[in-house]
Amino acid sequence: MFDPEQARRRKKARRDKRHARTRVAFFRFSYYDVAFKYFVEQVLDADFVALPPATKRTFDLGSRYSSDSVCAPFKHILGDYIEALELGADVLVQFAGPCRLGYYGELQQSILRDLGYEFDMLNFSTVTGKPAADYIKICRAKVNPNVSVPHGARQLLATFKMIEALDEVNDFYLANAGFECEPGSFVRTRDRFFDAMRTCTCERDIVETRNAFLDEFRNLPVDKPARPLRVGIVGEFFTAPDEHSNLQLERKLLDMGVEVHRTVSLTNRALHYNEKNLRASVSDYVTYDMGPTSSLTLAAALKYAQEDFDGVVHVKSSGCTPEIDCMTVLARIASDYRIPVLYLSYDSQTSDTGLDTRLEAFYDMLAMKKERG
Repeated sequence: MFDPEQARRRKKARRDKRHARTRVAFFRFSYYDVAFKYFVEQVLDADFVALPPATKRTFDLGSRYSSDSVCAPFKHILGDYIEALELGADVLVQFAGPCRLGYYGELQQSILRDLGYEFDMLNFSTVTGKPAADYIKICRAKVNPNVSVPHGARQLLATFKMIEALDEVNDFYLANAGFECEPGSFVRTRDRFFDAMRTCTCERDIVETRNAFLDEFRNLPVDKPARPLRVGIVGEFFTAPDEHSNLQLERKLLDMGVEVHRTVSLTNRALHYNEKNLRASVSDYVTYDMGPTSSLTLAAALKYAQEDFDGVVHVKSSGCTPEIDCMTVLARIASDYRIPVLYLSYDSQTSDTGLDTRLEAFYDMLAMKKERG
């Protein structure tokens, strides 16, 4: 006799067996792998595939299977995906981006399938703007059929809290690490902070870890002058925050003894983004939305200029149309406020040595300008 309950249990057992094998990977993006891990483990209840630090091979892999004309972030992400699949990932995650990033998922999936890889793509851009039920449906279909909605919702909010904590602590690090008395003390503390965040399992853990490490950072000895050189970093959503993509730009500035600020982050661009207010703040220069991060780029640059920063560094990948459009407006802001702007564009040919040379010249110019008052 057919037993519906027994059939249901068998079906659930088959789904659980499938889920037990599900290994999920994101692409590398700055230090946000910490939050991605939390999302996979606590929201999706799956295994997270942690990628090792990116190498030259990563970018070479992505470049080999990409069009020459496509932007550098596409190549970085494709290389990340290939390495994730080599490590045994079953599911790759792509989220909706503010620019062409939102279309990368389908194309990269096609490229990877042509290369012979078998996997599922959890592509959130396919449900952007749709009801929450569609997000739940795609997560259950691609990753875990037993995702708990109440638990997942709580942990998703905790994921957002973690992103805010990561950015807040990193902002403090950027503003002060260039003046540390003990070489390496700040970066070691930041690394321990990231490691501690990786062990968090709830919002309470996140808040306690954030508070403990902010206190620890504040107690680190620094020798910071009253008027340090201050530089603001603006630019493209992926390249500006990602240290591998921008060739350790922030680290290089910190080593020169600069107070660094960077507005573009997941917190400012994804969690607390108000296009209307940003556009109003730069209404003297633009009257319409110029593209994905354009308003944030211009508003941040104007803010740095009004707060008497010594310089601005504009970061983008080669061929990033929205940020190219920003450059003319940035030049007007630079002229109006007499603030130097260094324009950096990254592609597969950008060299570490070339970047060092440009940064050293920029630093010397800022230092001389500040000394002259």
